[in-house]
Amino acid sequence: MEQESLGTLLAMIGMLIYGLEPVVIKSNPSNPVSFATFSALTASLILWGSLLWSGRWREIKDNRKGLKGAFFIGLFGTALAYLAYSYGVRLSTAINASLITRSEVLFSFFLSWVFLGERITRNLVSYSAVILAGLVLVITQGGSMELHFGDFLLLLVPLFWQLGHVISKKLSYSPITIAALRNTFGFLILLPFAVATGLELSKFVLAEGLIIALGQIVWYKAIKLINLSKATAIITPAPAVAIGIGVFLGESFTPYHALGFLLITLGTLGAVRVKSELRT
Repeated sequence: MEQESLGTLLAMIGMLIYGLEPVVIKSNPSNPVSFATFSALTASLILWGSLLWSGRWREIKDNRKGLKGAFFIGLFGTALAYLAYSYGVRLSTAINASLITRSEVLFSFFLSWVFLGERITRNLVSYSAVILAGLVLVITQGGSMELHFGDFLLLLVPLFWQLGHVISKKLSYSPITIAALRNTFGFLILLPFAVATGLELSKFVLAEGLIIALGQIVWYKAIKLINLSKATAIITPAPAVAIGIGVFLGESFTPYHALGFLLITLGTLGAVRVKSELRT
């Protein structure tokens, strides 16, 4: 399979995997910081097991300079993002959190253009706008959003994610190694905050750890093959997957759901057709 097609397919699989995450997080009854800490630990153990089994751990030994970049991926992509999200949700609403974090695609355009030299086409911007419009309808149900102070913290979450992704694009490590190091460093950074706020162990940590491990392997492989901006546009509908699961389980299905899913589907189908290019 050619690089562009494989990268696009992996990004779409990542969208489905990450779409399950809100269902797990919503079900978790424990301290969110402690939950994030133990989830990162669980993911890192799964990933390190695979690294040791495959022998890929040797690439860390052969390229220790990459550890600095991996540390910052763990700092931005896991630790700071989780902290901003946890406290942002407490000061805002779940609806605002879902919508604001989907602004990740906009941060992706800017950072990819500045630091990675990616070409952001008008078509990709247009399709992403359609996806975001669909998400607004699905999440807000056509209503208005009340602004909260926590919204500013939530706005930092997609920024932290994308900073981590930009760094990962430049690392020579394999996707599974990047994911293992990200969660290891993320766990170590989060641990003191979890201790300070109260350690609690939840059975949902296993499910979240598995989602993180599989999702990050697929995601890092995808952005090695295609532009970060395109991959981000493809996974933007992930929250709608969770909403779709809720509908399947018996939750109400409204006209806003129907129109929102239509826009999300059209926008995603358009985004996957845009070819990854660099600025000339």
